[in-house]
Amino acid sequence: MGDEWYMMRGIFILILTLICPFIVGFGGIVDGRGLSEQIGELIAIRLQSASPIEICLVGKEAVCNSNLLTLFYRDRGYLPAWSTDHGVLPIAGELYEAIRKADLEGLRPEDYHAEKLKDIFSRLSEEQASNRVAVTQLFADLDLLCTDAFLTYASHLSGGKINPETVDPEWGHQRSDIDPVNILRQALATGHVSLALNNVAPTQAGYFLLKKELVRYRDIGARGGWPQIVGGGNLKKGVRDSRVIALRRRLSISGELATEAEIDIDLVDDNVSEAISNFQQRHGLEVDGIVGPATLAVLNVSIQQRINQIETNLERYRWLPRSHDRRHLIVNIADYMLEVVEDDEVVMEMRVIVGMNYRRTPQFNGKMTYLVFCPYWYIPYKVAVEDKLPLIRVNPGYLVEHNMQVFDGVGNDAEEVDPSLIDWSQLNGKNFTYNIRQAPGPANALGRVKFMFPNKYNVYLHDTSSRELFNRRVRTFSSGCIRVEKPLQLAEYVLRNDPKWSRENILAAVNAWKEQTVTLPEAIAVSLIYRTAWVDKNNVLQFRNDVYGRDELLGERLREGYRLPEQK
Repeated sequence: MGDEWYMMRGIFILILTLICPFIVGFGGIVDGRGLSEQIGELIAIRLQSASPIEICLVGKEAVCNSNLLTLFYRDRGYLPAWSTDHGVLPIAGELYEAIRKADLEGLRPEDYHAEKLKDIFSRLSEEQASNRVAVTQLFADLDLLCTDAFLTYASHLSGGKINPETVDPEWGHQRSDIDPVNILRQALATGHVSLALNNVAPTQAGYFLLKKELVRYRDIGARGGWPQIVGGGNLKKGVRDSRVIALRRRLSISGELATEAEIDIDLVDDNVSEAISNFQQRHGLEVDGIVGPATLAVLNVSIQQRINQIETNLERYRWLPRSHDRRHLIVNIADYMLEVVEDDEVVMEMRVIVGMNYRRTPQFNGKMTYLVFCPYWYIPYKVAVEDKLPLIRVNPGYLVEHNMQVFDGVGNDAEEVDPSLIDWSQLNGKNFTYNIRQAPGPANALGRVKFMFPNKYNVYLHDTSSRELFNRRVRTFSSGCIRVEKPLQLAEYVLRNDPKWSRENILAAVNAWKEQTVTLPEAIAVSLIYRTAWVDKNNVLQFRNDVYGRDELLGERLREGYRLPEQK
C-alpha cells in the first residue's frame, strides 16, 4: 500500500504543477473579474439554492455538511478557500493526501470525496488543453468538496462517524465537542491542514497501537489470511493429526507460533501447545493449551471479521473523552475486567461480573464519591417483580430465609409489612407496589461494600455473596451493576488518603455487619466501556467475544456511505 500511495502522491503533485500555470492565465479573463470572484459567485449560487437536495449534491456527490458549508462561506463572502486567482493552493493537495489515508484510521476515504476530488484534479488537467470556461465550475466543485471533506473528516476523527446513541441505547459518555468550522479557519490561516486533522484525532496510546494492528491485519488479509481448521477431536499436546499442519500455519500467521518453527509437522508439540495457550489468553478463552470446540470456533474467525472488529473498536476510541484524571477506574464490560490506572500505569486489576444480555451494563463516565460498608440492598422494582416474586410464590419463607423485609411506601413514611399477610399469588408487574430490602449480612447480594458514583442508570460497583461466579470465563450474571472480585483491596485503595481508614479499620467495619457510609477523601473517575479489540499493557493485541452483540450493527453502519435525505 505504501508504494502505491507514494506513486499516487507523485501523480497528484504533477497534476497540480500542470494545472497552476493554466489557471494563472485563465484568471481575470471573464467580465474583468478574477478567477476567485467567478468561483465565489458559483459557490454562492449553489449554497443559496432554495432546494435542500441541490445543496446536498455537488454533481452526483453527496455533501454531508451543507449547513456548515453555508456558515463557512457566508463568513468569507463566498470566496474560495482552496484556490486563488493563481490556481489551486498546496493545502488542497495536503487535504487530499490526508483523506486518502483515512483508511488507516479505520474510516473510508470515499466518505470524504477522495475519488471525486481525484477526478476533478484530473479533469482540471485536461481542461488546460481546451482552455474552456467550464474550468470555473470545476473549481467551485473542488472548493465545496474540499471544505465538506475537511469538516466531515474532522468531525469523524474527533467524535466518531456514528452517533453511539443510535447503535447503543445504553450509551452515556460525554463525546468530544469541537467546532469544525473554526478549526478549518485556523488550518487555512496557518496552512497546516494535516496537523489540524491530527490534533482532533484521539491521542490515547491505545488508539495508535490499535491502528498499527489494523495495518498488520490488513496485510495478513492481502496475503490471503489464514486457513480454516476442520472439526474433529481435541488437539492437545502429544496428539498427531493432519489438521495440526493447518493449525501450525494458522498460529504462525497470527503470531503465536514463531515463524521459524516447523509448520509441516502433524504433531502438537511443546511449541504448538504453548502457542495455543497464548492464542487462548489473548482471546479471553480458557487457557489449557487444547484446541477444543470453543477454541476451534475462535481460530476459524476470518481475517476480515478481525479487521472489521479492529475498525469498530477504533470508532469506540473516537467516542470517548480525550483524557482521563490522573487516577481513574476503567471497567471493560466485554472483558469482564476492572483496572485501576494511576499516571497511565495499571496499579490494580480484578475480575468483574457484568449485566446479563437482557440487563446490560451501560457505558458511561462517573465520579466515585463515597462507599457504603455492609449496605442494605434495596431491590430494584424490575428485579423484585421478574426475579424475586416467582421465588416467593414457590417458597413463602424465601424472604425470611434471605433476611429480606417488605415495606409499603418509600422513605421515612414506609411501613414494614408482614410478608405472611400478603397474597403473593395475586401480585404481578402491574399491581406490585411493595419495596423489598435485604439487610446486611453474609447472604446480602451486595456483599460487604458498594462503591457509589451517582448516575442516571443507578449502576454501581459492589461485592457479592456469589464469589464462585468469578471463576467463570463468561461473567454476565448481574442485573446491570458490576460485582468486583477484590472489594476490600479496592476500598483500601480509594480510602488510602484518609488516615482513619487503615486496613484494620476497614476489616472491623465490614465484620460489624452494620451499614456505614464513608465519603472518599477525593472523588475518583470511573469509566465503563465496551471494547472487544485493544492492545494491552504488554503490547499484545487482544480480542474478546461480542457478548452484547454490539459489534455487528456498529460495523455495518461504519461501512455504509453517506445517505441522501429521502426525496418526497
